[in-house]
Amino acid sequence: MKQKITILGSTGSIGVSTLDVIARHPDQYQVVALTAHTRVNELAQQCLEFAPLYAVVGNADAAAILQSILAAHNSKTKVLFGEKALCDVVGECDVVMAAIVGAAGLAPTLAAAQAGKKVLLANKEALVMSGQLFMDAVVENGATLLPIDSEHNAIFQCLPHNFDRQSEPHGIAKILLTASGGPFLNRSLDSLHNVTPEQAIAHPNWVMGKKISIDSATMMNKGLEVIEAHWLFGTPVDQIEVVIHPQSVIHSMVSYVDGSILAQLGNPDMRTPIAYGLAYPRRINSGVKQLDITQIARLSFEKPDLTKFPCLAIAFDALQAGDTAPAIMNAANEVAVQAFLDNRIGFLKIPELILSVLNKVTNRHVTDLAGIMEQDALARNAAHDFIKLN
Repeated sequence: MKQKITILGSTGSIGVSTLDVIARHPDQYQVVALTAHTRVNELAQQCLEFAPLYAVVGNADAAAILQSILAAHNSKTKVLFGEKALCDVVGECDVVMAAIVGAAGLAPTLAAAQAGKKVLLANKEALVMSGQLFMDAVVENGATLLPIDSEHNAIFQCLPHNFDRQSEPHGIAKILLTASGGPFLNRSLDSLHNVTPEQAIAHPNWVMGKKISIDSATMMNKGLEVIEAHWLFGTPVDQIEVVIHPQSVIHSMVSYVDGSILAQLGNPDMRTPIAYGLAYPRRINSGVKQLDITQIARLSFEKPDLTKFPCLAIAFDALQAGDTAPAIMNAANEVAVQAFLDNRIGFLKIPELILSVLNKVTNRHVTDLAGIMEQDALARNAAHDFIKLN
């Protein structure tokens, strides 16, 4: 029987890669729902190719345009819009690929966990914002949670098969998250004052969306991954280490108390972790070229420079602070990144803005989604105030 798939964020890089893998195995997977915010033309083409039952967009205007395009091709796909529709369609499938970028992906991803689905988590912000709430939903509703970020997927592959985040540590000494260092790894701090969005987006190894590319350039992306790893694997913050690995061949490692380190290697292509998540515990062809280890000149590693990449230190501190500090940090970062992309603030203002917001918005203990989103809104308001003054 085919697995029924919903892809949240199907027009983004993860969504497109997921559809590429699914297209290689039409006998195993059926696309039930595809969603996008405003990229209507791309979503329409996906609907015509994969014929989902549902397509969800962000607003009524986008829905009307999509409906018109699909009607012209006699498509039977039902067009919906809004956050409620996103949350509804996750109940119509077996597997949910959660690939909506940022805080916008939290509600439908949480809904998938509450519906007891197999959740392929590519939206790291869901755990950053609502770690305990989200993990409780997974356990209480019998959902299956599989990490799709290349680093967390690598860690998952290197853990014991009987690993349980709530039980014994299985002899794990440390989780080693690898980071490419982004496009500015070898540039001095002084040279970063006038970098452009185009320069920051130009990642040396990965093809990603604009937001995640900027996060990679600031290393906030790695900071978000540290928080995600803490929740996914139940790992204390002092057992998570970030290692710069410019070649992006080793995607992450797990160090054990006996001195062993297990690593997962592969070409930098998101279709590998996507295929692993779709077929788990089996393995299927992802379309990714096999890694030729004889062609690798060298594998190098170094510690991150927290002076040049303060966002990484900010994320570690937010995780230590707990409660809604990570959610506040994430909201501030989302506003800062967009402001940088819009040429409203400079690159080095991004960490300055985030620290300002963390100092202004009171960290609180909340236990529900409404409380988290309230903190998110307060942080965004404080971030916009910072931009106005700078």
